[in-house]
Amino acid sequence: MTTVTTRVFHNGNSQAVRIPAEFRLDTDRVAISRNEAGDLVLHPLRLRRGEALLAAARALRDEDEAFVAALEDDRCNAQPPQEREAL
Repeated sequence: MTTVTTRVFHNGNSQAVRIPAEFRLDTDRVAISRNEAGDLVLHPLRLRRGEALLAAARALRDEDEAFVAALEDDRCNAQPPQEREAL
């Protein structure tokens, strides 16, 4: 197991730890806990890509329904073509 010393700094009212590049995480969320020895343990949480995709699909569906309703309303309230004289 590799051990590296790094910095702890304050970010507002919280503390933050600089994670060196060799320990870079492929996520933007972690679970943090303390074991029986008092050590802090970070567990990377998997990205919730599926949830984000479903939310985007739901938003598009809602927008599509609103768009179709607007088109139907526009069609129902359309003015007849104007009669014009030929030049």
